[in-house]
Amino acid sequence: MRLHGAWSASKHAAPDVTTSGLEVSRASRFLSEIFQKQDGGLQIPPELPIHQMCRETKAINLRTQSVRALERGFAILEELARSQNGMTVSELARKLALPKSTAHCLLLTLERCGYLHRNEQEGRFMFGLKLVSLGNMALSRIRLRQQALPYLNALMQKTRLTVHMAILEQNEAVLVEKLEAPDPTKISTWVGKRMDAHCTAVGKAIIAHLTESELDRLIQEHGLPRHNDYTIASSKKLRDQLAQVRRVGYSLDDEEDEIGFRAIGAPLFDSSRKVVGSISVCGTTEQIVPENESFLSEKVKETAAAISGQLDFDVTLL
Repeated sequence: MRLHGAWSASKHAAPDVTTSGLEVSRASRFLSEIFQKQDGGLQIPPELPIHQMCRETKAINLRTQSVRALERGFAILEELARSQNGMTVSELARKLALPKSTAHCLLLTLERCGYLHRNEQEGRFMFGLKLVSLGNMALSRIRLRQQALPYLNALMQKTRLTVHMAILEQNEAVLVEKLEAPDPTKISTWVGKRMDAHCTAVGKAIIAHLTESELDRLIQEHGLPRHNDYTIASSKKLRDQLAQVRRVGYSLDDEEDEIGFRAIGAPLFDSSRKVVGSISVCGTTEQIVPENESFLSEKVKETAAAISGQLDFDVTLL
């Protein structure tokens, strides 16, 4: 039985120079993972410098070898953090007792990855916008989750369904919070899971409020992967459904992501009315049925509106 309501007509993803650059490039991806996994991710005591933590970790487990280039890359970032006007290659090499060629390679790699910016006139390296974005992302997610948690818990208690909260990152919906329903049926999701936006309730609730150019870019870069026969794989059908989301105020995943499961979502807005995330309730096709669609959608919309009313900041994402 397909869902009815507003959706009845719209239904049917010392190392050498070369080694140093490679390892720091890998480290840039590692940095992003740390900031994207606030629950199960690496917890770094703020009072302990990262390169010192790496050395102390060796004492705990001497069998696990540390990556020297990664330690040096973090040491560079920490040294630059203490500098008001940035530092040159020579200054950093001298301060950290590094060969100048190695320091140059590490800095160049961090610059290419977007973590550092170089003043061309003076040759000084400073923090790049990507580091600022990562920091803002971590702080924003912490605040977003802290402010939303009481409302999400209340929604779970009222509906007895699993509750998700997500943001859009690199063309995918990323779960940043999950409250498991008391029902014995478990949903195979977790904090940090990346999901296709075009076939999930949390994803469609967000992308329905993107600009035309942003949506065009998402479709062009990510495509519309088909998960099953119910997945929308047509750009026109997706746009029609997103228009429906804007009209009724909630989104629907009617077995489009996974057979046997449905979800109802709604967008979250910051104080400038910019969409910054979404929430949803998710359950089996026996739990979410035409008879309770209206009740569930209203509860999800009410919760999303209450959370949005608390968001007095602008969430900056990569």
